[in-house]
Amino acid sequence: MTIHREGRTLLFVLLLVLLGLNWVIAHFLPHNTLLQNIIIIASVLFYLVILQFFRNPIFSISKNEHHVLAPADGKIVVIEETLETEYLGDRRKQISIFMSPVNVHVNRSPVSGIVSFFAYHPGKYLVAWHPKSSIENERTTVVVRMKDGVEILFRQIAGAVARRIKCYVQKNQSLEQGDEFGFIKFGSRVDVFLPLSAKIRVDIGEITKGGKTILADL
Repeated sequence: MTIHREGRTLLFVLLLVLLGLNWVIAHFLPHNTLLQNIIIIASVLFYLVILQFFRNPIFSISKNEHHVLAPADGKIVVIEETLETEYLGDRRKQISIFMSPVNVHVNRSPVSGIVSFFAYHPGKYLVAWHPKSSIENERTTVVVRMKDGVEILFRQIAGAVARRIKCYVQKNQSLEQGDEFGFIKFGSRVDVFLPLSAKIRVDIGEITKGGKTILADL
C-alpha cells in the first residue's frame, strides 16, 4: 500500500495545518486539557479519513485478453443495453460502477490496447447516480482499441462531491490491462461500454475491485 501522488501535497499541507492548529490551542489555552484532547483526537481522525482517500494498493494484475476487468473499486449500479453516441455510435452493454468516498480512487484500464479516442468534457456536478450525470457532469471518455480491433469505451464521471478528475492518457498511447489511467478525488462513477456479444459476469449491487474483478468475457 502506498499513498497516491494526487494526495501527497494535500496530505503534507493538511498535516502542517493540523499541527499548527493544535500548537495554537496548546499555546493560548494551556490549562484547557479537555479542549486540547478533543482537538487532537478530531485532528487525527480527520487526517486518517483524508489519508484513506489516497491509498493506492500494490498488487499483481492477472491479464487476460478475453476478460474485461473492473476499472474501479465500488459497487455495480447499472447493467443495461444502451446507445453510445459520443464515439462508438452503436448499441452497447453498459456497466456502471459507483465509487463511494471510502473506495480506492485509482482508475485502471479494463483491457489492453491503444487509446484510439480521448476527450475531456467540463460540466455539472450532479450526484453520480443521477440519470443525466453521464452526459451533463464533468467527465472524460477513453476508448481503447484491442489488438483484435474491438474497442472498449470507459468514462470517468464526476459527482456531487468529486470535483476533480485526473486522466493520464492521450490518444495513440499504449495501455496494458490494469494500468492506472486516472484518479477521481473523493468518489464518483465509472462507466464501461462493451460489445453486445460480451458475457456479463457481475450483478447489480456487486462490489468490485479495480484491476481484479472480471466484469465480462469477450
